[in-house]
Parts: sequence; structure tokens; C-alpha cells
Amino acid sequence: MDDLEAFLTTLSKPRNTGVMKNPYRQPELLGNLRQYLRAMLSQPGKRVLLVGEALGFKGGKLTGIPFSSGTIYQRFDHPLLQALGPQLQIETLESENTATIVWDYLSRSGHTPLFWNAYPFHPHPKGQPNKNRAPTAKEVQQGNRYLRLLAELYRPEVIAGVGGKGQLCARRAFPNQQVHAIRHPSYGGKADFIRGMESLYSAN
Repeated sequence: MDDLEAFLTTLSKPRNTGVMKNPYRQPELLGNLRQYLRAMLSQPGKRVLLVGEALGFKGGKLTGIPFSSGTIYQRFDHPLLQALGPQLQIETLESENTATIVWDYLSRSGHTPLFWNAYPFHPHPKGQPNKNRAPTAKEVQQGNRYLRLLAELYRPEVIAGVGGKGQLCARRAFPNQQVHAIRHPSYGGKADFIRGMESLYSAN
């Protein structure tokens, strides 16, 4: 078993609870993530790791891929999306606001960062699986393990946290490295997100 497969196996283990869905217990969604990570590990150019908060119920919960939704593969012409789209198994084509903003920008800029989350599963209010909630401090702490394992595979040159929980998790996971802060693109943060992304890619 190679390092990527070991990582995916570890990710698939946590069981669903009344307040958390682990989509990677579904083989097709674990397979989607496998295709994404394989593509990213072979991607040329500057290696930028962006750490968000958690999977959303209209986005990564349905696709298995952070900062994505089912509709972006038809909507945007970014080379990564065009290459990945035919390889993925996505039953429900939902649109998700954050994914739309992010991939609209990436399609125009040509950048291809690796996306991950402080808590790599879908946290939801008890008994409400089709809603999102912010990950707790304990969940963010649990997420450190996966983030460090992923960074060992990807070996990023630049690390940034998107939103408060993403920044917190990244700084705890990498206390001896610089972690940049990027505004989350939702709730009026689009322009600041774009400015933050441009600064990441323009820095040496």
C-alpha cells in the first residue's frame, strides 16, 4: 500500500454520528478524492495548500472533494476540472456558493492550489444532515492529524488558512511554518479572497 492509499484508508475509518457524516465511507466518494489527490500530486507549478473549515452539505459531502460541487465540472473550463470530471462519480449535481466563487476565480487565473479542510468531514446539527455547522474545537484538533498526513504527501511550498477555523488548524498543525490568512469568499469576502490568493502566488 502506497502513502496515498494509506491516507485514504485512514480517512475512511471514522464512523458517521448524529452530528457528522463521513462521506469517505462511501467507496465512490473515496474514489473521487483519490482521483483528485492523484491529479494534484502530479500537478506542475507552485504547491499551495489551502485549508478551509469543513465539507458542506451541497459541496464536498456530495463530491468527496473539498471546495467543490457537482456543477463546477460542467460550468468552468479549468484544466483540472476538465480532466477530473469524466473520472468522478457524483449522483447529485448541486451548486454551492463557495465552490462557485473559488473555481470562477481559479478558471480565470489558471492557479491550482490543493484544497483541504480543518475538519475533513461534514459536521451538521444533530438530526439535520442537510445543514452545515462550524466544526468544534475538538473536531479541528482531530483534523490536525489528517492535515499533517496530507502535507507529508503534497509537501506544499505555501500554506494558507481560509477562514478562522482553517487558519487555526493550519497554525496548530504547522507551528514552525508560516501560515497565511485568507478571507473566506462567502458572505461578502470574494474580493478579499481574490486579493489574498493573488498575494500567495505573487510571493517568492
